Amino acid sequence: MKAQLLHTYGETPDFRQGEIDVPALKPGHVLVRVAATSVNPIDIKMRVMRPAFAPPLPAVLGMDVAGVVEAVGEGVDDLWPGDEVFGCAGGITDMPGALAEFMLCDARLIAPKPTNLTMEEAAVLPLVTITAWQALFDRARVTPGQYVLVHAGAGGVGHVAVQLAKAAGARVAATVSSTQKANLARELGADKVIDYRQEKPEAYVARLTDGRGFDIVFDTVGGANLDASFAAAAPGGTVVSTNTRSTHDLSPMHAGGLTLSVVFMLLPLLTGQGREAHGEIMRQAARLASAGRLRPHLGHTLSWRDIAKAHELVASGRTMGKVAVRID
Repeated sequence: MKAQLLHTYGETPDFRQGEIDVPALKPGHVLVRVAATSVNPIDIKMRVMRPAFAPPLPAVLGMDVAGVVEAVGEGVDDLWPGDEVFGCAGGITDMPGALAEFMLCDARLIAPKPTNLTMEEAAVLPLVTITAWQALFDRARVTPGQYVLVHAGAGGVGHVAVQLAKAAGARVAATVSSTQKANLARELGADKVIDYRQEKPEAYVARLTDGRGFDIVFDTVGGANLDASFAAAAPGGTVVSTNTRSTHDLSPMHAGGLTLSVVFMLLPLLTGQGREAHGEIMRQAARLASAGRLRPHLGHTLSWRDIAKAHELVASGRTMGKVAVRID
């Protein structure tokens, strides 16, 4: 089969099309004919920094997948050849990803694709949806009426988090960096938007919450933005972050009695434990999408022949929503 193979790790996205063997079917797995994938910031970090979970070279990246089941392994009794599916199922360690004509997927990690979404739309949802779901429901345990602040509300994870928080009955504020991003956040359900370049946490906390702060703050940015999240949280509030590889003064947490929780959604892929939870999140997301309560924003859709350009777009940090990649 054909695949887009990464030949070197580093700043330059060194992808070249090549031929590799079709993965052999295994018990508990399904072979998926790939229709589309996406590029996530973790793909860029992995390519540039080569963490311990980066796959050996030449590597088949692409964690997200949408496609059609080609064959079903022993022990899989809820998926059948011809089923359209989506999930986050590889592209790390010894699990080749979706930048190939076929991908072997642990059946626990995938779910039936919503029929009202295109393959490209479905392919951009898995990683970001699982991340936002774990943050809001598993860690923060969002409830109706709570006030949730989503940082980077027009970003990949952020634009999904806005929709999930609204689906849970919360009020939602989102930080953005442009009028275009503010418009997208509002379209997706944000009740209030904040231009973080123009307004500091103390100011928007006073303006939007009468100085009380937000019940839940979801930070996908990290660094100084984590400190801003502490400043924006209400006493006894919860801060959830996907980016905590930095040093911080935790005095504001102590003073506010805050809870800090960290999401690293790749753990089930790395450890093999808890994969059923990812599949269940995908099924719940499919229900929301089918009901029109969750929709991805495609900032760009490219052919897999342009995978280097797709990486460059995501690395630029200037895209809204997600970048989809067609396996054509």
